[in-house]
Parts: sequence; C-alpha cells; structure tokens
Amino acid sequence: MMSKNPVAHQLIRYVVPTLLTATVLLAGCGTSTSQLTAPEDARTFPAPLLDEPAGQTQPEVAVLAGGCFWGVQGVFQHVTGVTEAVSGYAGGSQGTAEYETVSTGTTGHAESVQITFDPQKISYGHLLQIFFSVAHDPTELNRQGPDVGTQYRSEIFPTTAEQARVAKAYIDQLEQARVFKAPIVTRIEPDQTFYPAEAYHQDFLTRHPTYPYIVINDLPKIEALKRIQPDVYRADPVLVAAAGSN
Repeated sequence: MMSKNPVAHQLIRYVVPTLLTATVLLAGCGTSTSQLTAPEDARTFPAPLLDEPAGQTQPEVAVLAGGCFWGVQGVFQHVTGVTEAVSGYAGGSQGTAEYETVSTGTTGHAESVQITFDPQKISYGHLLQIFFSVAHDPTELNRQGPDVGTQYRSEIFPTTAEQARVAKAYIDQLEQARVFKAPIVTRIEPDQTFYPAEAYHQDFLTRHPTYPYIVINDLPKIEALKRIQPDVYRADPVLVAAAGSN
C-alpha cells in the first residue's frame, strides 16, 4: 500500500517507475484497455446510446478524474474538438487544492482534468467513451496503476444535470454489455468546484515525453487513442501554455 506521506509518495511515484521501466515496458503495462473482456473489444468500444441533444453551439466544460492528471490531460489534449484541458483538483475545498496536500489522500479531492470542448465537433458522450476506453481503467478502486489513494479515484464531476444523466446512462450501458471483466467503480458527483493545479503540472506529458512515469503509464494511452479513436485523434495537442500566451 502506498504511504500517504508526501515524501514517500514522491519516491514511489517517480523513483520506482524509473527502476522498473524495462520490466513494465516488456510486460506491456500502462495500457488502459487491459481490463476489457477481449483485445478486439478495444476497437469496437460502444458509443453512448444516450448523449446530449445535438445542435448546441456554446462551448461546454467537462470535469473527469482517472488517476494521475498528467495522462488524462495528455489524452484529451489530443482530441479534436477539445479547446483546452487543464489539470487540477475537484471534490474538496479551495483551501486544500494544493498538490502536496491533495497527495495525503485526506482532502476529498481527486486529481482531475477540466475539459473545454466544442459540442459541434465532439459530444459529451464521445468524451466519456474516450475516458472509459482510453484514458484510464474504471474498474480500479481508489487507484490507477502505480498510484494508490482516493486522490486517484475514477470519478465524473458533471457540470450540468444533463451531463449527470448521460454519465449514469453510459455506465449502466457498459455494465449491461459487460465490457469490462470487473465492475465499474466510477463515481458521479455533481456540483463540485474545479481548481487548476500548479503550473508545473500543466502540459506535463508534452513537456516530458521521456520521463519514465510518462513512458510507462501515459504514452500508451496516446497510442491507444490514435488506434481506437482515429477520427478524433489530433497529432498536435492543444496546450495550456499556448492558451496562456494569447
């Protein structure tokens, strides 16, 4: 079990992956579709039967949590129709929305990503399809891969009542179809404020593509997006740094 001490957390999160890089890469770890019932299911992952009404023209915001925000942000930055993806925290108070404090696992926060998107180019339901099929493993309770703690839980933070309805329906759909070998543990918690993370966490995957943690856990997700969702994959990510320079 991972220590909740921030210093120990840092050592386990960064040093251990470095030591295990060769073993993990040879084993093919870090692929978020490993819990699917069969490899071919990844290429036919079901689209939501219920989605938001078509014809919306105003930008929308989705907030999703699925383990370390570096990888989740990196995935959605490569999705066509996403205009911004920001790493941050949701589920706790403003006073505890700070990395070292969140890392204790006692704040109620989850490492999350706020995704601003154009509903004329990609729907909320389609974002959820990517979230469940590529961005993380929704069957892992309070952890993702090497990261353990409630701050790494699988959670959807709907920003509207319609998003909450679509999210619940899609989880029910995936469960009924038995897409995963184990039960989905993703929570749905509306009415939670999102707080952006520190600047050094933003665009981390793009800025540090050779970092061992990124190589092991997150780059396979980008490859999975390219393979499973080629119609919405964009080679050039939309970066927070670029948005901030405008």
